[in-house]
Amino acid sequence: MNVEGFQHRMIPVGDIRMHAVIGGSGPPLVLIHGFPQTWWEWHGIMPELAKRHTVVAVGLRGAGHSDKPQGGYDKASLANDVHGVMTALGFDKYAVCGHDIGAMTALALALTHRDAVTHLTVLDASQPGWSRWVENSHEQQVWVFAFHMKRDLAERLIQGREYDYVSTFIYDRALDMGAHSLSDIEEFSRALAQPGNLRGGLEWYRTFATDHENALAWKREPLTMPRLALGGEQSYGPQIVAMLQEFATDVTGGSIAGSGHWIREERPAELTELILRFLSK
Repeated sequence: MNVEGFQHRMIPVGDIRMHAVIGGSGPPLVLIHGFPQTWWEWHGIMPELAKRHTVVAVGLRGAGHSDKPQGGYDKASLANDVHGVMTALGFDKYAVCGHDIGAMTALALALTHRDAVTHLTVLDASQPGWSRWVENSHEQQVWVFAFHMKRDLAERLIQGREYDYVSTFIYDRALDMGAHSLSDIEEFSRALAQPGNLRGGLEWYRTFATDHENALAWKREPLTMPRLALGGEQSYGPQIVAMLQEFATDVTGGSIAGSGHWIREERPAELTELILRFLSK
């Protein structure tokens, strides 16, 4: 899958290779996808963002064309991977925007590479280290947390049924059922079915205990770079600013009306405008 004006690259970072899709010019902005998606999550807004920024859409380890090593799926390691991509491209400072697991990675990146991250945007995710993390993880709508942590069983139940799982996962969390095209669902399903990707994506969840402990320590020193937190009104929107305020002061953002979890697909124009306005400050 391609986006006009963007190039695919495989970038060595430590002992793995990371896939990145790069285009545009201006201050760098790295985009980090969530589960069960790939860099393709961002394709609909990348051209508009690239009019003002050098846009780098990364594939996390364990997803898409990036490598799938045996370990390193905690959010600190994922953050180091992303930082490695950006420094390999010559960017010592950059803005970061993440959604879902990518939002957890983006916050970990800001907390562990404070001198590198100029602006932080998190989109619709609960965060390890949040005071309601454990309580939220036991709520019915996030049952997938426990399911994905069940090593081997989750793989056995999903393998060969990737389209069924991806489509259900996405539509269960959507307010606008027409926001994802059939080709989007098929793309994410094909990617998840590639060798190593199902296990890799599930491993992102199996590090949550470590991620929570790390974040509790990191949050003792509040973030100072500009922060934007956005969530769908039918998802984390009503509580996402308060959530991020536990890690930083002066957080802007809030709920996106008419959206569930998938803000990029459900409210693309509004999201793009909010991101560009935030990055211009």
